[in-house]
Amino acid sequence: MEPYLEIWRRSGREVAVLGGEAVTIGRGQQTAVRLADDAEVSRLHAVIERVASGWSVRDLGSRNGTYVNAERILGERVLHPDDEIQVGGVRIFFRAEDVAGSMTVTRALSRAPELTRREQAVLKALCRPVAFGDMFTEPASVRQMAVALRVTETAVKYHLGNLYVKFGIADEGDRRRVRLANEAIRRGAVALSAMISGSHGPGDTEATPGEDPQHAGGR
Repeated sequence: MEPYLEIWRRSGREVAVLGGEAVTIGRGQQTAVRLADDAEVSRLHAVIERVASGWSVRDLGSRNGTYVNAERILGERVLHPDDEIQVGGVRIFFRAEDVAGSMTVTRALSRAPELTRREQAVLKALCRPVAFGDMFTEPASVRQMAVALRVTETAVKYHLGNLYVKFGIADEGDRRRVRLANEAIRRGAVALSAMISGSHGPGDTEATPGEDPQHAGGR
């Protein structure tokens, strides 16, 4: 299977197969991956090129820069499976075979685990700032989720613990929330496009006022 790009816009997910020797990214009409609706993207922003070791990404003198795994690149950067390229407000994941020859996308895009209604509500609250923010926006904190869902922080932590297990997030610390949000979006447990189209802003929630997800039973 050919390597490809998994492109996450506000409108949803797209896939672009990496064929030929180079794939240009930008707002211009002649670019292979055209991001015309993002004002932060230059007309000819970056290029992904085939190199001896695989594929690389290079910034083409863009105004706002190109980032790989949240680090701004100054020259050419060789890409590794699951690397995240950030161009303007768009997140692009590089999907390719790993050293063992298996597609990493199989893990990343596997079906989401079965979730309770309360866990789904917590996930949506976690990811809502990402849906309405820019590409550097962090997921919601425990306190923010508790306020949005009108429950206790203890209840939020209880369900986060279950979600970490279900999504296989083993590491500790605040970065777990970031990894959980990424996995939930990648695996389709949360649809950012639906959140945007169905809400008026980042403060909107679907929680029942005063309902504590830890103690309320599923319906």
